[in-house]
Amino acid sequence: MKAKNLRIVSRNSQLALQQAEFVRTQLQILYPNLNITITGITTTGDKILNKSLQKIGGKGLFTKELEQQLLNNNADIAVHSLKDIPFQLPNQLILAAILERQSHYPYDAFISNTYNSLEQLPVEATIGTSSLRRSCQLLAVRPDLKILPLRGNINTRLDKLDQGNYDAIILAVAGLLRLNLESRITTVIDSEIMLPAVGQGALAIECHQDNSAIIELLKPLQHKISTQCITAERSMNRALGGSCHTPIAGHATYNAIANSIKLSGLVGSNDGSILLRATGTAAIEQAEDLGKAIAKQLQDQGADELIAATKS
Repeated sequence: MKAKNLRIVSRNSQLALQQAEFVRTQLQILYPNLNITITGITTTGDKILNKSLQKIGGKGLFTKELEQQLLNNNADIAVHSLKDIPFQLPNQLILAAILERQSHYPYDAFISNTYNSLEQLPVEATIGTSSLRRSCQLLAVRPDLKILPLRGNINTRLDKLDQGNYDAIILAVAGLLRLNLESRITTVIDSEIMLPAVGQGALAIECHQDNSAIIELLKPLQHKISTQCITAERSMNRALGGSCHTPIAGHATYNAIANSIKLSGLVGSNDGSILLRATGTAAIEQAEDLGKAIAKQLQDQGADELIAATKS
């Protein structure tokens, strides 16, 4: 290993910095003499909290400033929550490593101080989420619910619940576990009710494609099975042309006995009145093609028209 210093750039939130610290710890176990620094940046997505992501430019607002630091050679790697990374990366940048995604990390958590489950919510209860994917699937099973916007970091969102602004909120399980907030989870929502976002629960490391020393350094962190599962999910999303303007979900799981991947995909209408679903299985080496095949199944059901309608 030739590198002696490594500069990590991250979002400046508590969760993002914790994730960057986790990566630093893993690298220092591998390379005890490597000097690693972390710089936190407040991104545009973190600054603008009074508007939905769909209206201000999408999830790329959480990553573009970090990517600019890489392109300007002010940082060597960026640590991201993979679900925040658009399927089209900037020229010259690559995802050099996708870390192991624990099996329970991709799911969504129902959190309430009053009710034990989604089913127990009273008629016209208020539920906080700014995710079209979540609200679409919530309304599909409970069209009476009042979905109210909810943005900010995890603690801010929990504080808003505790202040009585909502009957319940939906948060990602992974973030709560990483911040040791498992006690706030009322219940984990079954994926049959709420299919996770593409890449949800995984961490990814982005770097410059020409930085061969850094790419080599990161290889031990690459988790093959998680990478192939997420390759399938992102392949589906790319083929659909997905963005935060459209309720799209995708979740792949690995079958060790068959050495295969099962991918479930979903495209919905904003009001939850239409949910298109598709599922398929393929050998782990065929992850990219599996994603394309699931996208094709959804397109055959009318996904392109549904996506176009949600963007208009």
